[in-house]
Amino acid sequence: MTTRPNVFDEIDLTRARTEAEWLARLDEIGDELGVFEPLGTQHAAFFADGNDTLLVSFESVAQIRSTRLDQRPLGQVIAQRHGWSSLTMLARAPRWYRDSEVLDFFDAQIDEGFFDSFARVLFYGEGMHGYAACAFSLAAPGATVLAIAPQATLDPDIAPWERRFRSARRFDFRSRFGYAPNMLEGARNVFVVFDPSHKTEAMHATLFRQPFVTVLRSPRLGRDTAAGLERIGVLDTLIETAARGRLTPPRFFDMMRKRRQDAAYLKALVKRAANRGHQALTVIAARAAMAQGASAPHTAPSEADTAPAD
Repeated sequence: MTTRPNVFDEIDLTRARTEAEWLARLDEIGDELGVFEPLGTQHAAFFADGNDTLLVSFESVAQIRSTRLDQRPLGQVIAQRHGWSSLTMLARAPRWYRDSEVLDFFDAQIDEGFFDSFARVLFYGEGMHGYAACAFSLAAPGATVLAIAPQATLDPDIAPWERRFRSARRFDFRSRFGYAPNMLEGARNVFVVFDPSHKTEAMHATLFRQPFVTVLRSPRLGRDTAAGLERIGVLDTLIETAARGRLTPPRFFDMMRKRRQDAAYLKALVKRAANRGHQALTVIAARAAMAQGASAPHTAPSEADTAPAD
């Protein structure tokens, strides 16, 4: 199906006053571009038809509506830019996509051979959505997975140290599509991006141990790793490069050079250098931070300033 270039002008998502209205408008857009399918009350699937590259993204409705000016799913925007197909899995609540309707949806795609019709498939998500990207990639053998700061599981027997999402421990992480690292066995390539300065984020990353998993460190981009990547202007490029099958550690670290122009990163570097007593590095980082508009700290930071934000 050919994408109508003006469908998002005709059905403007930014005019939706409520989440329900936003979903209703996306349903109308689905009639034009592909399919919109509610999955119970807390999830939905939005497919936009394009060429034989498929970008599967897992995204939060609330985050889309609060952070994106166009209020369009990131995966759909990137896919449309390149003429790709997109499948956006939408979450209305932090249920880690464990509802039976979501599991049944992916089982149905396996039975119908949906993913077999695409030459290249990328599963993308961050945090809870990164967990889902890993877990449901099992449905598309040969896919590439890009997960930013994903949780491997919230099963308290496996990750008792994970205390951030206590209410979600009640969900079943042991049945279908449950333990994310084990669901990656059919993937072609898997890239797990994480911030080693966040303790629990790093601990989850260590559970992705398979030889075909490449862990990529992106230290000190702030409390939210994906938001930090977007802030320095590399998130879209990272997704696009992975979708084309061109992502490698050298390419990733080349992208990360943009941190050198990021005021927030440089300010954190100043604090870290000062705390460790590296005077020369502190001066260099402070000058770079001031050049980017960040105020350098006037005193050495306390331990609280440099503690990981988990």
